[in-house]
Amino acid sequence: MNICEVIGVLPASGRATRISPLPCSKEILPAGLRATEDGRGVRPKVVSHYLLEKMNRAGVRKAYIVLREGKWDIPTYYNDGAVLLHMHLAYLMMRLPYGPPFTVDQAYAFVRHAMVAFGFPDILFGPRDAFVRLLERQAATGADVVLGVFHTQPDTPNDRLGIDPDGRVRRLVVKSQTSDLQFTWVMAVWTPLFTEFMHTHLAAMLSAGEQRPNRLKREMVMGDVMARALESDLHVNTVQFLDARYLDLGTPEGLATIYSTEGSGSLV
Repeated sequence: MNICEVIGVLPASGRATRISPLPCSKEILPAGLRATEDGRGVRPKVVSHYLLEKMNRAGVRKAYIVLREGKWDIPTYYNDGAVLLHMHLAYLMMRLPYGPPFTVDQAYAFVRHAMVAFGFPDILFGPRDAFVRLLERQAATGADVVLGVFHTQPDTPNDRLGIDPDGRVRRLVVKSQTSDLQFTWVMAVWTPLFTEFMHTHLAAMLSAGEQRPNRLKREMVMGDVMARALESDLHVNTVQFLDARYLDLGTPEGLATIYSTEGSGSLV
């Protein structure tokens, strides 16, 4: 399949209940400094800027940010994306409040024929060329999905991955805190095949009345769809960033780290 465009998709419809109240949407919390366009000064750099910057480094020139009602400060801050240089942003409205997969699926009509670069806009991670390496891995393996993989963090409910020596994912345990699997994922790229798979899967759930949170007793997460994709024999591969780390600013622990004197260090 010849795919000539990679488009970013960022879910930004959460309510940040773990760290509320906040003075702004968590996706635009200041998390560092950036140089001004003329190079003569500095301005705050918000947390989601790092994710968009990494996508841009991989050749992503446009991205959709999916919002819920009330999070107007995000488009007010980014506007058309000029602050990012060489990147154009557009905004979509979340329709179904059942979790990130439904939020991401709101972009289906706009990205169904493109490669998708996906990340969580409240998570910082390294290295800077992460999406470059994910796209290279996809091109080399032909995988339907390529995940950016890190060591799990202790005492944290993560998606846990069982990975073959060749990098292929064979098992995914969703939001586990007790699994002995030691790897989790933070970002991804995927082909139109996975976009179509997710769209069809979510539509089938809605038709069957299985939507949130009645069946799972929790909000649906992207790992639920990834696990179903594995069961359906989609090829999920990985790039492992085992010398890097990630930081979730949607948690009190993440906020405490980023605003400590130690700061984000080599994360970004």
